[in-house]
Amino acid sequence: MANNMREIKSRIKSINQMRQITKAMKLISASKLKKARTQLEETLPYFNKVRETIADILAHSAEVESRFFDIRKEKEGKKKAYIVMTGDKGLAGGYNSNILKLTEREIGDNKENALLLVAGTTGRSYFTRKGYHVHTEFDYAVQNPTVFRAREITEIILDLYNKQEVDEVYIAYTQMISAISLEPRLLKLLPIEISALREDVKADEIVLDQKFKYEPSEQEVLDVLIPKYIKGIMYGTFVEAFTSEQNARMTAMDNATKNADEMLQKLNLYYNRARQAAITQEISEIIGGASALK
Repeated sequence: MANNMREIKSRIKSINQMRQITKAMKLISASKLKKARTQLEETLPYFNKVRETIADILAHSAEVESRFFDIRKEKEGKKKAYIVMTGDKGLAGGYNSNILKLTEREIGDNKENALLLVAGTTGRSYFTRKGYHVHTEFDYAVQNPTVFRAREITEIILDLYNKQEVDEVYIAYTQMISAISLEPRLLKLLPIEISALREDVKADEIVLDQKFKYEPSEQEVLDVLIPKYIKGIMYGTFVEAFTSEQNARMTAMDNATKNADEMLQKLNLYYNRARQAAITQEISEIIGGASALK
């Protein structure tokens, strides 16, 4: 009986320690989520103005062309680059597996023409194990998404695209729809679809009605702004993926805490029963001993 009580008490102690860890991890994830969202909101006015200006040039300049709009329809067997945003660790429910499965479905049988740029050690390990060629890894960008790191990745992507080593570029990331809903998404980054860009800006009701004069020329301004626009998308999706991971971890840790509470409730019940049985047995032995002395 005593051994059983010691075992139960030891398990209660271990579960209490685990419960403290899961609660702490939830609080840490909540703090990281809030910080990343605040940083993104601070940069949005700048990137929105970049997008707005590009839309104004396209709306008033029918003759403007750009390599970033080159669909390359005539080419067969297009090479496609996929920037895949996963985490550096687990403990986040189905966060990693959902985005990895989405990417695999999109690649399909085009494995030979798929070039992977993976953020997160989880994604790298998964694709390496599956026999995919991982062109570039961005482990450092997962746990601390910044505009600087988004620019670094954008420069790599643009270099591959401009050299025609890839014909299309996609970003696979997770979007946080709500606190209880995460959705894996695939966004086409290059080439930019002009109609989609115009509709995107029109939906926000920020289309410029007045035609401005751009110096030295509309074409040159466009060539400078589009990489900034792509960097903005890159940064936004990295933050979205990061906050989704933190939200998934908060949910996982919350569930783990609830499970620990249920286990503690049962173990405390078993412990109290065992303790009561031990007390009853001890009283019986005392009474029995007293009777024997008589």
